[in-house]
Amino acid sequence: QVQLVESGGGLVQAGGSLRLSCLASGRTFSSNAMGWFRQAPGKEREFVAAISWNGAMTYYRDSVKGRFTISRDNAKNTVYLQMNSLKPEDTAVYYCAAYRSSYSTPSRLEWEYEYWGRGTQVTVSS
Repeated sequence: QVQLVESGGGLVQAGGSLRLSCLASGRTFSSNAMGWFRQAPGKEREFVAAISWNGAMTYYRDSVKGRFTISRDNAKNTVYLQMNSLKPEDTAVYYCAAYRSSYSTPSRLEWEYEYWGRGTQVTVSS
C-alpha cells in the first residue's frame, strides 16, 4: 500500500520556523517529482513548492520564495519543506504529493499529482 505521511506541523509564532517532512512507504518515489500544496480554511488547495526527482529543479509560489525551501533525500524516501519567516497567511493544512510519472519536470498543477498524503496542520499566530 502506497502511503505519503506528512509530519512536522504545529503552532508557531509569526517569524518562526517549521520543517515539514513527507515519508513515502509502499514504493519508492526516487524517480518522481514531488510537491507540497496547502489549503487554508475556506480556500482552494494551492501549490506551494515542487522538486524534480534528482533535486536539480525547484519551483515555488511567489509568496513563499526566499522563505521556504523544498529538498529531498531519496535514500530515505523523504521530502522536506523548510519554512522560515512564517506569516499568519501561511496557516493551512500542508499536503505532500507525488507526481504521476517518472523523470518529469516538477509541476504546479494539482491534477498532475497521483499520490497524496493526508496533510499536516500549520498554524501561525500573529
